[in-house]
Amino acid sequence: MTSVTVRVPAKVNLQLAVGPRRDDGYHDLVNVFQAVSLFDEVTATTGPGAGGPLTSGDVTASVVVEGEAADQVPLDATNLAVRAAFAVGARAGRPVDVALRIRKAIPVAGGMAGGSADAAAALVACDELWGLALPRDELMDIAADLGSDVPFALLGGTAVGTGRGERLTSLAGGGEYHWVFALADGGLSTAKVYAECDRLREATGEPAAWPEASARLLAALEAADAKELGESLTNDLQPAAVLLHRPLSRTLAAGREYGALGALVSGSGPTCAFLAGSADHARELALALDVAGVCRATVTARGPVPGATVIGATA
Repeated sequence: MTSVTVRVPAKVNLQLAVGPRRDDGYHDLVNVFQAVSLFDEVTATTGPGAGGPLTSGDVTASVVVEGEAADQVPLDATNLAVRAAFAVGARAGRPVDVALRIRKAIPVAGGMAGGSADAAAALVACDELWGLALPRDELMDIAADLGSDVPFALLGGTAVGTGRGERLTSLAGGGEYHWVFALADGGLSTAKVYAECDRLREATGEPAAWPEASARLLAALEAADAKELGESLTNDLQPAAVLLHRPLSRTLAAGREYGALGALVSGSGPTCAFLAGSADHARELALALDVAGVCRATVTARGPVPGATVIGATA
């Protein structure tokens, strides 16, 4: 093949429970993820591309980015999609090259794992492009080495993540959920939000409890009860994110005022997620938030949706 395009979803955290900081600097987490229909697309093409050449061993890569906040995405070897290409290429056993084109719709630095999603898409695209047919377990191991959220972007659906969030258990259950995402001006550094969470706990003397999945939230998912799910949404990073980006408190309050079933900061923020009762309710809620002027923009989405999926290929 000469070109492979992969579509990959954003995620929203239905629960993010943050445990004590570990010796390696990470935190033990319980993440209940849901993949939602806000997608990036990554196209991997054989040969040199428009971006500058980047090399690692026998792998040569280039990357260009289009769309939402493209100018904020790195174009060097720190780009997670490039790192994913290097990691897959290292298993090819021969010199390989790839030009990556990323089309962004997932907010950059918005707490919806856009960079991790692009890495997952690049893993799938390069594996297909080079005809490696790596076992799924091996792709998941590579994904976990790249970042805590990358394995879920491969998996999709709804799942519980433990450890750093990379050890996943899929959750069965029916139901479709309708979301409104309020996009903020600027972004938040995940590392800074975690550091602020640690600081707040130290300042208040609140011990970091061992994280556990919420029985109430899991029961709501099993019953496909959107109202109960909305009341069960939690994020231990939310106080820290709100302190670092004060306008979020106004955005969250507005969403609740306008009838959201549930409201929370998505991941490390600053995107705010609102659960709606239906597709029509989501559209009405998005319009109300836009009119209120409490965010830069809104988008609606549904979940759960599949993880990274090949949507096109040319020979």
